[in-house]
Amino acid sequence: MEMKKETLMCFGSLYRGRKRPKLQDFRTGRRNRNPVRPGRLLVVPKKPLAVPYRPIRFGQAGFRTARLFRARPSRINPARLLLSSECAVAGESELHLGFICRGPVSFSSLSPSCEQVNSIFLHMAGLAPEGSQFDAHQYDAKMNDLLNADGQDFFTTYDEVYESFDDMGLQENLLRGIYAYGFEKPSAIQQRGIVPFCTGLDVIQQAQSGTGKTATFCSGVLQQLDYGLVKCQALVLGPTRELAQQIEKVMRALGDYLGVKVHACVGGTSVREDQRILSSGVHVVVGTPGRVFDMLRRQSLQPDNIKMFVLDEADEMLSRGFKDQIYDIFQLLPQKIQVGIFSATMPPEALEITRKFMNKPVRILVKRDELTLEGIMQFYVNVDKEEWKLDTLCDIYETVGITQSVIFVNTRRKVDWLTDKMRSRDHTVSSTHGDMDQNTRDIIMREFRSGSSRVLITTDLLSRGIDVQQVSLVVNYDLPTQPENYLHRIGRSGRFGRKGTAINFVTRDDERMLLDIQRFYNVVINELPSNVADII
Repeated sequence: MEMKKETLMCFGSLYRGRKRPKLQDFRTGRRNRNPVRPGRLLVVPKKPLAVPYRPIRFGQAGFRTARLFRARPSRINPARLLLSSECAVAGESELHLGFICRGPVSFSSLSPSCEQVNSIFLHMAGLAPEGSQFDAHQYDAKMNDLLNADGQDFFTTYDEVYESFDDMGLQENLLRGIYAYGFEKPSAIQQRGIVPFCTGLDVIQQAQSGTGKTATFCSGVLQQLDYGLVKCQALVLGPTRELAQQIEKVMRALGDYLGVKVHACVGGTSVREDQRILSSGVHVVVGTPGRVFDMLRRQSLQPDNIKMFVLDEADEMLSRGFKDQIYDIFQLLPQKIQVGIFSATMPPEALEITRKFMNKPVRILVKRDELTLEGIMQFYVNVDKEEWKLDTLCDIYETVGITQSVIFVNTRRKVDWLTDKMRSRDHTVSSTHGDMDQNTRDIIMREFRSGSSRVLITTDLLSRGIDVQQVSLVVNYDLPTQPENYLHRIGRSGRFGRKGTAINFVTRDDERMLLDIQRFYNVVINELPSNVADII
């Protein structure tokens, strides 16, 4: 292959002709931190390449792993660095600065006049077609290495189970808040997880969606606060604004009789208002990484008294998209701090990262084949082709009387498209995604929670920890691109033991992913029967 003279744009700087950028050119900040961001790494050839290629697309399903050549592993977020969905690459392939080249391409085959940017060359060997990313054997092997080989040195054993909230030694006013919120008996994760967190231990807790993880760490935080000191003593992070605001509401409700002061620092709201509230004094700050780091950097949020640091939906928070921000925040916190990690799924990659900032944590983990959602019936509909999904969806809604439901698609553009199509067929639906401004998203979520809106179309934005008790049906219009996200999506129905139904639309291209999901959770997903109205 002979590549013509090219122009490389990196972080807004142009490198032309023979000039050869070095790895240092792509680093920002301190050493070994965040050298490359996929949205900034582009090649603009002056003439077409001599081999077929497809441009990188953002927001579609694609590769599971990415590595920087001669650099530390995976500084590029694999969830954001993706192929167009119709492109299936066989054998060894190499991703060269924003393009996919078919077949193996070595550096020696490049002409001397082209830029041989060895230090930022991305190599992906043996890529499988889309939908076959999950390797069950590798997943289990990594998890066993973490939990068995040196698990005894890294983790603390804690086996006590408490059958009621009264046995946990909680403050009387906290118990009043718990019972007033509607809890009668602790769930399995609450029986095991509240007390170790209340005693000041680092904890890693994993349990299925809808089992009360949020109330678990909220209770632990509220139990340990010094209410006479109106300074920030606990920092709770979530991946989305909606989740952070929901945690704030739960924290306020459980601490209603304690006089707790809680504030949510999220993007899309007034920075000055955040600064005013923080300066007046709060006990707990809940927020998203970007806004919280901004408040710390501006010194509006003082970290001196923070003694608890909680990551909710930790697998998402510790993914490539948030990892650097989490590290930046953690470095600004006091050295002696209690850390809590909570999530419905805890892949080995996320579990391994926690070693960097946890001290012999108590682990309450669930094996992959034990990750289930009891009480949720799961079905699939073989729609064969993408264009048949819309008619199938409308048929279901015309056949079945549904209290409230959520429809998941994979892209923001598709949310808008499907919303318009459903409304044109006289279906009343609402929609939300990350491109909407914060006020609009808040109004839509309030309407959905109140029941005035019954059908919500969204992306994975809503799949993380959003608690709407009345949801009885989840429709995966598009299957999730990673098996782990399936649990978060269908967990929107059947909250706290209620019955729910999940329906997955499967095209011919999705069959492999459906098999991956069934293998990941060790479940059998049956085809939707004809008497669907009797089931849902």
